[in-house]
Amino acid sequence: MKRRIFLASGPAAGALAMFGPTAWAVSRKESAEVVVIGSGGTGLAAGLTAQAEGSKVIVLEKMPITGGNTQLAAGGMNAADTRFQAKRSIADSWQKMFEDTMKGGKNINDPALVEVLAKNSAASVDWLSSIGADMSGVGRMAGASVDRTHRPEAGDAVGHNIVHAMRQTAIKRKLDVRTNSRVIKIFRDRGGRVTGVLVQNKFGEVYSIEAPVVILASGGFSANLARVAQYQPSYAGFSSTNQPGATGDGLDLGAEVGGKLRDMQHIQIHPTQAAGSKILITEAVRGNGAILVNRQGKRFVNELTTRDAASAAIIAQPGGTAFLILDQGVRKSLKQIEGYYHLELVREGATLEALAKSLGMDPATLAATIATYNAAQAAKKDAEFGRPDMPRQLLTGPFIAIEVKPGIHYTMGGLAINAKAQVLDRDGKPIPGLYAGGEVTGGVHGANRLGGNSISETITFGRIAGAEAAKEARATRAASEKKA
Repeated sequence: MKRRIFLASGPAAGALAMFGPTAWAVSRKESAEVVVIGSGGTGLAAGLTAQAEGSKVIVLEKMPITGGNTQLAAGGMNAADTRFQAKRSIADSWQKMFEDTMKGGKNINDPALVEVLAKNSAASVDWLSSIGADMSGVGRMAGASVDRTHRPEAGDAVGHNIVHAMRQTAIKRKLDVRTNSRVIKIFRDRGGRVTGVLVQNKFGEVYSIEAPVVILASGGFSANLARVAQYQPSYAGFSSTNQPGATGDGLDLGAEVGGKLRDMQHIQIHPTQAAGSKILITEAVRGNGAILVNRQGKRFVNELTTRDAASAAIIAQPGGTAFLILDQGVRKSLKQIEGYYHLELVREGATLEALAKSLGMDPATLAATIATYNAAQAAKKDAEFGRPDMPRQLLTGPFIAIEVKPGIHYTMGGLAINAKAQVLDRDGKPIPGLYAGGEVTGGVHGANRLGGNSISETITFGRIAGAEAAKEARATRAASEKKA
């Protein structure tokens, strides 16, 4: 016989309305020790870690495929004092990564969380390497003071690489991962402890999973343009670079059970979304040597400044767009650029003059811009804009241009957590049995995320949430056995 569960109203009531009435016919009841909501990088890292610690884990994903936004990540993963940096004689430390992250976030980040991010970043790279991800390439992205952005040596997109490694590991270890499975409620008992979740599958069937621990790893809300505009009215009309599942459901679930939200108004627009599309042009293109010019063919910004500053500079240009200019040297340094050719986002010119004419620019102006930049690169000093890292000159044709504009990319705000990834209530106390990591949380990035820090947060806090969840599940199991 099917049981009926009545859902109470709360912060998530609006989100739940799309599913119909608030009385659910529950077809069956299952049990687990740890339930993970979301199967992007955070969710898979958390699920694999909790399983490795001996917990019975179920990972629930509302979309038809796993991977979330992580599978779209292109640039890389920031990590400090790694063995891959050591091989290249790159001097780095967790303290430098901490300082760069705090500065990029305008110092409103939670220092305790940033310290966890930086101190554990090298171990997170080692963990990914241990399950088959290639993190051996090292470059630099905006806001970093040294080369610390790890990615595949061949220059492939980092997201596909690490998600593939985690998917294969999940299959090998028989981790219970369920797609088309939307969590519509988290349950708590009268004492406030989490007791499980209510799930709806693609057939409309509703069932419950009893579990003493739940991990929220459901991502942010950059694909929910109405919510973006609610928190940042000036962003109304922008498009998003995110996959369609990034709608903020997990924020509603966490808030409904008392979780505190923080920094919700801080939403990042990425400076280089391909104009006329939703395709993100990875920051690694700039990191590997490309420059930005306006419609007059002039540079106007330090290409490796923070994303908020670069976006504001592009918006201020005529037409609100800019052009990435690169040569064959940059192209050969980054395999992802070939994908932009396949997507027909690239314009080419055999010479700078030919490229300028195709873009409607004055050829002499563009040539002068490139000559000035190449001289600055040779002198290792960008007197015009103070770019800190210029890995190569732009010398070899055919020359390439990609028109870009800012797009909604990342939400820095979310559920408040502590260093153990426990979700905090509105009084700042941990909610028993509830953990979270990744973009569903707030505090790590402050007012602005540095490129490369999202994957770092994803893996580090996913692993912490998984380990702490398993620890709490063991304690709950021991207490239950003792009582019995």
